[in-house]
Amino acid sequence: MRFLNDQQPSYDLTYDDVFMVPSRSAVGSRQGVDLSASDGTGTTIPLVVANMTAVAGRRMAETVARRGGLVVIPQDIPIEVVAEVIAWVKRRHLVLDTPITLAPGQTVADALALLPKRAHGAGVVVRDGRPVGVVTESDLTGVDRFTQLSEVMSREVLALDAGIDPREAFNRLDSAHRKLAPAVDADGRLVGILTRKGALRATLYRPAVDEGGALRVATAIGINGDVAARARELLEAGADTLVVDTAHGHQEGMIEALRAVRRLRPRVPVVAGNVVSAAGVRDLVEAGADIVKVGVGPGAMCTTRMMTGVGRPQFSAVLECAAAARALGRHVWADGGVRHPRDVAMALAAGASNVMVGSWFAGTHESPGDIQQTPDGRYYKESFGMASSRAVRNRTSEESAYDRARKAVFEEGISTSRMFIDPARPGVEDVIDSIVAGVRSACTYAGAGSLTEFAEQAVIGVQSAAGYAEGKPLHVSW
Repeated sequence: MRFLNDQQPSYDLTYDDVFMVPSRSAVGSRQGVDLSASDGTGTTIPLVVANMTAVAGRRMAETVARRGGLVVIPQDIPIEVVAEVIAWVKRRHLVLDTPITLAPGQTVADALALLPKRAHGAGVVVRDGRPVGVVTESDLTGVDRFTQLSEVMSREVLALDAGIDPREAFNRLDSAHRKLAPAVDADGRLVGILTRKGALRATLYRPAVDEGGALRVATAIGINGDVAARARELLEAGADTLVVDTAHGHQEGMIEALRAVRRLRPRVPVVAGNVVSAAGVRDLVEAGADIVKVGVGPGAMCTTRMMTGVGRPQFSAVLECAAAARALGRHVWADGGVRHPRDVAMALAAGASNVMVGSWFAGTHESPGDIQQTPDGRYYKESFGMASSRAVRNRTSEESAYDRARKAVFEEGISTSRMFIDPARPGVEDVIDSIVAGVRSACTYAGAGSLTEFAEQAVIGVQSAAGYAEGKPLHVSW
């Protein structure tokens, strides 16, 4: 990219400080833009879900990988649980969603506890592995909580063949005026569930798959303890990308951890961070990183800048670090600070191969937390920073009471925050649709047919706070 009129700013910039100037374009359609990353991670859209306990779980991993992104399972989860999550994700269908299954004898209360785990709000009632009914939240409204599902379920089941073409599935659902239907194998046994929107998305996105055709999933490790042993176990479990993660990535502990991981000769990309300078990138690449994670302080849950004064405005950090990585034949991920699709586009224009998203995805049905409700009826999920006292408490649960209390004194991060579920975009796929639409359009404005071309051709200008405010839409008249 280049700055408008080649005017290099004399100060560092956030995403809000910059805008993109449209260029002459021969790209005829936004759907023709290739959003695949060139960093070896196999993503077909440039989105990575951050390794935050309140955001990245098996359900998120399955859903995001199906649409082409990547989820990083957090490092504070027991290794046997992570291994089971990896295996579970890799068994998921590339088109069909994993259904919520219920028995006819279960109650409305049982269903109400499970349906919020899915954005479509439906469950399949099965008997001997075969679907006999479907229940939705509307079926359960106003019904006694102890009522058995056999009394309230919809018995007219439209069953789709598990191998059906997504476009045909969409047309069948549309003709039958159904939002969703279970999919079955040749013996009539339930394989998955497909919504009308899910069928449409299957024609618009390409899943992120490994060499064996299974969905991809990444895992994170810290820099303390036996790093090599944990990395070896994660690689043996089938992790497709290994993220060596700590808040201050430009330190000797990280360099030693990276060297330990590299001695294992992993056949998957190794990511390390976080840093915000070219020097940090060079040192981590020299130690063995294929991808460097960039960002200190821009995340919604992070208090590092307010507590320590340490960090750097994210656009400038990504721009400098991406240039340093590119010179070494490596890549960077932009980690944190994205709150609108435009921010993702700006990170990619600055040279990031993928953009990490955390809190933005916390307020979706697919994040691990349970849905809660405010007194005025708004739904939300709790999120928290990975350096907060809450995260530290979880991470150090096996240590002595004294050591845990000692570490809890020093926290950087919010221990609880309400991330409200947007009624218009309640699922992570809804948010992904919005982000991808914005990024695709940004590429066409730049005349770019791929992310590599976008980073080369984008023309970026610097704006005042008033310039940023001018670009915001007005939802009510002035």
